[in-house]
Amino acid sequence: MSLKGKSVGFIGAGNMGEALIKGLIAASVLPGEAIAATDIRRDRVEFLAKQFRIKTPADNGELVRGADVVILAVKPQIIAAVLREIAPAVSARTLLISIAAGVSTNTLRTGLGKAARVIRVMPNTPALVLEGVTAIAKGTGLEPDDLDTAREIFQAVGKAVVVDEELMDAVTGLSGSGPAYVAIVIEALADGGVKMGLDRATAMTLATQTVLGSARLLLETGLHPGALKDMVSSPGGTTIAGIAALEEGGLRTTFMKAVERATIRSRELGRGPA
Repeated sequence: MSLKGKSVGFIGAGNMGEALIKGLIAASVLPGEAIAATDIRRDRVEFLAKQFRIKTPADNGELVRGADVVILAVKPQIIAAVLREIAPAVSARTLLISIAAGVSTNTLRTGLGKAARVIRVMPNTPALVLEGVTAIAKGTGLEPDDLDTAREIFQAVGKAVVVDEELMDAVTGLSGSGPAYVAIVIEALADGGVKMGLDRATAMTLATQTVLGSARLLLETGLHPGALKDMVSSPGGTTIAGIAALEEGGLRTTFMKAVERATIRSRELGRGPA
């Protein structure tokens, strides 16, 4: 399935839904009139309709009946209720894509009570500025080009990778939660600058742009992070002194533990309440 001539519906019009709508239109993947959205907040969909000229169906069932692709952009805590509501409207024509963290494709099909074409994805918040990364889980019961359709949608807001579904909790722990880890790094770097005499605004600019520029350098050159570290670290210099302090603080181990614990929590959420 190519998106050309197709329609996409969003159940849930929060920040991620808006980012995807914005990206699809900005990248000329779809026009606004080929997109629909629903949300428990009517004022929210009315705002998006005014902003992007999308359709606003009266309810979720109407949205599903009118869409080729339905993106479930809701919290995992309410996904079961949404699935029960839309199940009568889901047909063989419908491709469902869920961004609910920790919710497996098997759980989604069970919630629908029927066989369905379901893809599980995990985007992250930099999608809001079209710099996100999304993991797309391989699944069963799909048509040959369904994964390509999902990739086309999420590449509109950044990069997309395809992984086995059993790795999706690790994806959640790394890239799903990762923006928060990076935000703490930026804040800590800026705090260090303030401690050493810089004003807060200047320190934040230096810290933020340093992280952004370093990430772009690694992406565009393909350098290993260790190679970049070595490029900046001269013998007996300032950088190696700073790195020694990071190693003393156990920075690597702490980041690895953060990804591990977030992965475990994602698995717990996927199992539901005890």
